[in-house]
Amino acid sequence: MLVLHHDREHRLERIDRYRRGTHEDPYKPSNADREYKELWKRAITNVMPLLVNTPVQAMYVDDYRAGYSSGSSFNPAAPQARGFQMEHWQNSRLDARQGAIYRGALDFGHSFTVTEKLDSGKVITKGLSALRTSALFEDPANDETPYAAFTVTRWPRNADDPEKIEMGQGRLWDGDSEYKVEFKSLGDPKSASLTEVGRHGASECPVTRFAAAIDLDGRTVGVIEPMIPLQNRINQTIFDLLIAQTYGSFKVRTITGMAPPLKRDPETGEPIVDENGNPVPLPINISAKRVLFGEDSDVKFGTLDETPLEGYIEAIKLAFQHFSALGQVPPHHLLGQIANLSAEALLAAETSLARHVEMFRHAFGEAWERVFRLAGELSDNTDAAEDMAGEVIWRDMEQRSLAQAADALGKLKEQLGIPGRGLWPRVPGATAGEIAYWEQVASEEQPELELSQRLSSSSGQDFGPEPAPTFVGALP
Repeated sequence: MLVLHHDREHRLERIDRYRRGTHEDPYKPSNADREYKELWKRAITNVMPLLVNTPVQAMYVDDYRAGYSSGSSFNPAAPQARGFQMEHWQNSRLDARQGAIYRGALDFGHSFTVTEKLDSGKVITKGLSALRTSALFEDPANDETPYAAFTVTRWPRNADDPEKIEMGQGRLWDGDSEYKVEFKSLGDPKSASLTEVGRHGASECPVTRFAAAIDLDGRTVGVIEPMIPLQNRINQTIFDLLIAQTYGSFKVRTITGMAPPLKRDPETGEPIVDENGNPVPLPINISAKRVLFGEDSDVKFGTLDETPLEGYIEAIKLAFQHFSALGQVPPHHLLGQIANLSAEALLAAETSLARHVEMFRHAFGEAWERVFRLAGELSDNTDAAEDMAGEVIWRDMEQRSLAQAADALGKLKEQLGIPGRGLWPRVPGATAGEIAYWEQVASEEQPELELSQRLSSSSGQDFGPEPAPTFVGALP
């Protein structure tokens, strides 16, 4: 509880505010009025979700290739084990829920899942937020299995009123059992009570950590926290642009050598003065339909140019370029400038993002493999529980034309001798279900093809050489 309380107070709540668009105020004058504050609200340009959504949209688990089947050595096929893992995946509805787990990990540096057996006997995996969950490791940098994990299921209410207080509730897991926790505050562990629920059925803590990036000290970091200073810079620059645009983006008419007309009291004819004792001038309505003239020869009319905005716009572009480089997001995702780019140039622009996504896939793939082993243990599936050589198959989300892919795959088959069926998973957009259907259709067509070949070979008969032509009648 204290670990979760410390993380929320010092890091997670600030990251959550920036993710949702509640940012720190920019520098503004101490006497800023309501109009300044309204411009500040409009200046917030929250680009943090783009840092998270861009790589998450490229991560989608498509299948699982098991490494071992019962009593055998390495077997990349292992159909019975692979079927169990994807069945567990579907039972947990992870096709739709996996994105939330990845977003939580990229937001805060880590997220969690818990794999458990329901009262119905079905084993499922569900995600846990880092804002509600903490896990303890003996070696946080290298251990994949926590020795204890705690998550909040309900926050306390009316904590300041002893008569109306509603205790918060949580769940605690260790290597053997699950416990129900009730508490008044995360920062007050003495108020917590612990009740054992029972054994959870696994040989280790059933909570799995999904860490986006972790250093050798066990510290996890997401993609939002390092970019907060740049987000503040973008907001400040856009705020300055709005100030210049609102107060100085138009020409100002000037008149010298002439006193402005004053507001006068309709009864006395005396000038009306303000709270400082100064006469109040009449507003002058200047438009394109009006002509300005002065009776005195010393009267001069002039114009003050508007404030140029190009410098502010260039500063915003530069801030976005820095944001793109440090966040490893392609610049055209932020600025929308994508015109006359060749396929090679577009691929080069997204190379950094592809490397970023691949790093996350390696980290999250290891976490999913532990989830599948836990599910196998809770389901009494020895093959899945002991599978240490399995591999998560990620869907290829790279956008390529089908013609280009077909040409490349054809060359791999012809020039390198790779079996055609082995290249089916590399067809753009092909899902595991489609590949299984292709396998079924191919197996059904194979006997028909073999029968057709046998019939065609057996229908040919040897009748010997053709007879010589016979001529009837006399030769000339």
